[in-house]
Amino acid sequence: MFRLSLLFLALVLAVAAPVSLSAQAVTVDTPRKGQQPVTPTPPAAQPSAPAPVAIRDPGNTLFLDTEYGRVVIELRPDLAPKTVARIKELTRRNFYDGLKFHRVLDGFMAQTGDPKGDGTGGSGKKLPAEFSRERHVRGTVSMARAADPDSADSQFFICTGDAAFLDGQYTVFGHVIHGIESIDRLKKGPRANNGMVDKPDHIVQMRIATDVR
Repeated sequence: MFRLSLLFLALVLAVAAPVSLSAQAVTVDTPRKGQQPVTPTPPAAQPSAPAPVAIRDPGNTLFLDTEYGRVVIELRPDLAPKTVARIKELTRRNFYDGLKFHRVLDGFMAQTGDPKGDGTGGSGKKLPAEFSRERHVRGTVSMARAADPDSADSQFFICTGDAAFLDGQYTVFGHVIHGIESIDRLKKGPRANNGMVDKPDHIVQMRIATDVR
C-alpha cells in the first residue's frame, strides 16, 4: 500500500511538472445545412504547471504538452482497443513530438498527428473503425479519417465543443481530463479555409504517464 501511495503521488507530480522542450486527405468537415459530413498568436511559452489531477490508469493516460500547457488525456481501450494500442505504440516512438495542430476550428476541434502537416500524412498503417455510442463532446479525443471508415491512421482531433453530428462515425479513443484550456488557446484557422492554420502551434511532446520519470 505504501508503494502504491508513492506511485500515485509521483504521477500527480508528473502531471503538474513542466517539460522542456512532426493518409490521404484526412479531415473532419464542418457540416453544412442539409448535408451529412463525409469526413470529419501569443508568444511561445514553456508549458505552465497545471493543478494536480487524479489519474486512474497511468498506463492508459497521455501527457500531451503544448506551448500553452499540459493536456492530460485518459485513453479508452474499452471503446477502441486497437486504436489505443496503436496510439501508445506511436507515442513511445516519439512520433507525435513536434507535429502541428494543422487544422483548428474555433468552438469545434483541433486536429493533429500528421507528419506532413497538411492533413495528407500518416504513419503508414491504417486502422479498422472502432465506432461506438460514445458521444463527441468538449474534450472528446477521436480519430480523423478519410471517406473510408477504415482509413484512420495517426491523425486525431480533440473536440473543443459538442459535435453530435460526428457520433457513431469516428473512433473515439479518449477524453481530456485536464488542460482543455490549452487546446482552446491554439492558433485558429479560418472557416473559409476549412480551419487550416497558417504557422500553426505544435505538440511539444506526448508521453504515456508510466513512461514519465
